Amino acid sequence: MTTDALRDGVIKLPSHGFGAAPIAGLYQAVSDEQARATVDAAWSHGVRLYDTAPHYGVGLSERRLGAALAGRQGYVLSTKVGRLLVPSGGVGRDEQGFDVPAAFERVWDFSRDGVRRSLEESLERLGLDRVDIALIHDPDDHVDQALTEAYPALAELRSQGVIGAVGIGMNQWQVPLRFVQETDIDVVMLAGRYTLLDQSGLPLLDACADQGVRVLAAGVFNSGLLATSTPSGTYDYEPAPAEILGRARRIAKICERYGVALPQAAMAFPLRHPAVASIVIGARSPEEVATNATLWDRPVPDNLWSELEAEDLLPRSS
Repeated sequence: MTTDALRDGVIKLPSHGFGAAPIAGLYQAVSDEQARATVDAAWSHGVRLYDTAPHYGVGLSERRLGAALAGRQGYVLSTKVGRLLVPSGGVGRDEQGFDVPAAFERVWDFSRDGVRRSLEESLERLGLDRVDIALIHDPDDHVDQALTEAYPALAELRSQGVIGAVGIGMNQWQVPLRFVQETDIDVVMLAGRYTLLDQSGLPLLDACADQGVRVLAAGVFNSGLLATSTPSGTYDYEPAPAEILGRARRIAKICERYGVALPQAAMAFPLRHPAVASIVIGARSPEEVATNATLWDRPVPDNLWSELEAEDLLPRSS
């Protein structure tokens, strides 16, 4: 059973959330047993915010998350609308980043009927009769329809109590800013645009602070570059450019002088902005959950942020 995320007109969110894309086979297959153990580990470490979407493993994330949370109470759950899952009869594996059978095709649909159908099907997969937050998911190429059809449909469901709050979730900040300015959304999920390496989403966060819209910061590791104290690998799902890799390594060295792990700083940084209510971190194993939980419980000294600002590695605080 979920809990109301919207109380007295103000969104109430835990500071740390679990992103359920990895347990649906993001990049690499995950067994049912490992997925359940990962959610159990998140729960045991006090995580009470869970995020999923039909897109993640073509419904597998919602089914696994719903089963793992069944019978539990006092958590906040978000899912998303914008992609309908249509049986494809296909063979082979999914081609959109998830190591699952290609049994469904994702069909973009931000219409009123599409949004209502999407949410109904998500509730069935989750085994719930309501969700706390419904996010309009990645309407990059469907902005007008998302504004004129998807948002009003979700606002109506919010007024009926089927969902607690309405939001938008994207990897960019410009379109969410329009929603903050033109609609009465409650929450924005912003992935990768307010991190130690990319603060381009700051105009959106400032607008959210002004309007009382709460922000869920996702992608805080920028797809992996900030996930360890020895930066390497990918940045925004591509090989890290030399300049970005160099910045990450400079930040890591400064963190080391303060006894702070780079991923520890990466998780703490977004929460310094007043609009950011939560960070949402994906995990595919109990071990990853435990590692992250150990780091997010450790304080980061203010002097670290001051030095990063002095070295022009972060924008200076106002």
